[in-house]
Parts: sequence; structure tokens; C-alpha cells
Amino acid sequence: MSLWMQIVVVLLLCLAGGWAFRFAGIKATDGKPFYRDMPLSVAFGYVLGAVLLVWIVWSYYLSRTLPAPEVNKYFFFRIAIEGFIIFALFAWLFRLLGRSVGTSTTKKLFRQMPLTASFGILMILIYAFLAIFAGLLAPYGQEQIVPGVAANIPPGGNPAMGGNRDFPLGTDQIGRDILSRLIYGAQNTVGIAFATTCLAFFIGGSLGFLAATLGGWLDQVLSRGVDVLMAIPSLIFALLLMTIASAWAGSEKGLLTFYMVIIIAVIDSTRVFRLARAVGANIVVMDYIEAAKLRGEGLGYLIFKEILPNATAPLLAEFGLRFCFVFLTIASLSFLGVGIQPPLADWGTMVRDLAQFINFAAFAPQVASAPLLAAGAIALLTVAVNFVVDWMLHRSSGLKE
Repeated sequence: MSLWMQIVVVLLLCLAGGWAFRFAGIKATDGKPFYRDMPLSVAFGYVLGAVLLVWIVWSYYLSRTLPAPEVNKYFFFRIAIEGFIIFALFAWLFRLLGRSVGTSTTKKLFRQMPLTASFGILMILIYAFLAIFAGLLAPYGQEQIVPGVAANIPPGGNPAMGGNRDFPLGTDQIGRDILSRLIYGAQNTVGIAFATTCLAFFIGGSLGFLAATLGGWLDQVLSRGVDVLMAIPSLIFALLLMTIASAWAGSEKGLLTFYMVIIIAVIDSTRVFRLARAVGANIVVMDYIEAAKLRGEGLGYLIFKEILPNATAPLLAEFGLRFCFVFLTIASLSFLGVGIQPPLADWGTMVRDLAQFINFAAFAPQVASAPLLAAGAIALLTVAVNFVVDWMLHRSSGLKE
């Protein structure tokens, strides 16, 4: 039986199990509304969730008990399950600590905070700590080729597989420590992404508020220009402009990074402009704005004292989302070879350089995990930021559980 047929059979059995679950619940509770009014789709979801939970537990058991050649196919599954449990535990402890330590305001925030948001904040703090103190935490420099150490040492530190216990994450193709480059990657990739996002918000937010406040021909010119830029796919547009910038920069790698920040900031500022203009247009028609105009307040007062404070919540939520997109764009450009230039450590470049270890996935998954280290760092920060953004949107919308 093919895999698709097996999936169809399992789904049909879960559907039958959902009907039986609902029927048994009605009989056992003498027709109480919970089971009587339950749709079949909801009952199917309960049964499917139970089946998936049993499958996860059974697969994890196999990953711990099967002999070495067979357990390899469960390696990444086991790492994912154990990582999820460890991160959830640390997020719970961090939220518990936040409820006990700090000011009354922070304690209240942590009491209202879901576990996903506490996980996101914890991860962001860890990334920020690594980025700020990378020079102290990394055992080697990001450009340093360790003398007397072979290149392409696989991660894991197992000498039987060619590993080295002094380099638990291995070395790259020219003998640089991968652990050190991962730590410096937090400083370069995340730091540049944060600076780019701030610049994009300064450009897009300022022009958006100006267009909403002044209106007229300025609004039309800016809006039509933004429409033209947004009509081009952002990654393709950035790749085209970075290719041109590479010719301008020549051998000046620092200048190319500067061009990249400007290009991505301008492209992403179009999205910020749309949001700032929409939010500002709803605020400028309020009575207190008209009162400020009648008092003779200037344009700067209207934008910074009246409009901006009332637009903070949606802009903060958008900042988190924009940061993720900018972060992924920089990683993508670096993966394609036109982003952050070597010898600076960058997670996108590391994924490309370590891709050769994927060939060992069939018989040595520990070795094949090398390119996934940088990819996992990208994915983990993206998920963490989105968790925090979701919580911020929930708070700013005024919705309650």
C-alpha cells in the first residue's frame, strides 16, 4: 500500500472513530449538550489529535530503543521533540521568574503573558546577549583559521565519525570554528537586520505620516511611487539592485553591506508607508487633531505629539513582522552570495557553505545537521519574534480570552 493510501485509510478510520467518540459521549452523559451539539469535524479533530500524540510518543520510543543503523532515520525527530520540551520548560521557568522578580508592571505583564510569548521574549534576550557579547563568548574569532586543525570536521565531537571534542559543532571548509561563527552570526545578521528595520521604519513612517497629514499632491506622488515599488517582487528587486551595487562597490565589502542596508530599507519602507498612512489617515480626522490645528500647532507637533503616540501599537507589531522579513531577506541574499560578505560570519552564507554535509544524512545524521545549525538559528529567531508580535497584537486589539 502506498503512502498516500495509508494516509487516506488513517483519516477515514479517524473519521469513523470521531463518530464513535461522539456517539459514546452522548450515551455516557445521557445526551448532555457538549457531546450532543459537537460537530463531526470537532470529534474527528479530537481523535486525530490523539492518534498523532500516540504516534509521536511511539516514534520517540523507537528513536531511543532501535539499534544504531535504524535509529538514524529518527534522529532529527528526536532532536525536535527534545528541543521542544526543553524550550517549553525554560519558557515556563522564565515566566515564573518574571512573575516573582521585577516591578509591579512587569509582574503584571508576565502574569498575563502566554507561554509562547515568554518563550519568544526569552529567545530574543538570548540572541541579543549573544550579539552584544559575541567577542567574549566565542572561543575563536569569526575570521580565525584555527592552526593545526583540519577543515570540514563534522559536528558531534565523535572521533569515530571524524569529529573533534574541542570543536563540538565542527569546522567549516577552511578550518574555522562553526560555533564561533554561529555566535558572531548573531551579531552580524541580527544586528544588521535590526538597523535595517529601524531605517525602514524611519523612512516609511515619516513619509506615511506626512502623506496622511498633508494630503493633496504630496500624498498622490508618494502613494503612486510606493505602488510602483510594491509591484516588483521584493526579493527579486533586492537581488537585482544588489547585483548592480556589487559592481559599484568593487572590492569594498563594507561598502556593499552599506548598500544592502539602504536597498532593503527602501524596499521594506514601502510596506511601512502603507501602514503609517492608513493609521495616520484615521487619526487626522479626530477632533483633538482639529483642536491642535486651531491652536496653531505646527506639523512636527501634530506628527510627534498627536499622531505617533496613537499609532504606536500597530507600528510596534509591524516592526516585529518587518524585522522577520528583513532578517530572512538578508539571509537569502547572503545565501545567494550578494549579502553580507566574507569573512564576516553570516547564517545565510553558513547554510550555503555547509550544505555539503547533507550528503551524510542517510548514515550519519549528526554530521548532516551542520547546515541545519545556521538554518535552525534563523528559524528559531523568526518563530520567537512572531510569538511576541502575536501577543502584542492581542494586547493592542483589546481582545480578551
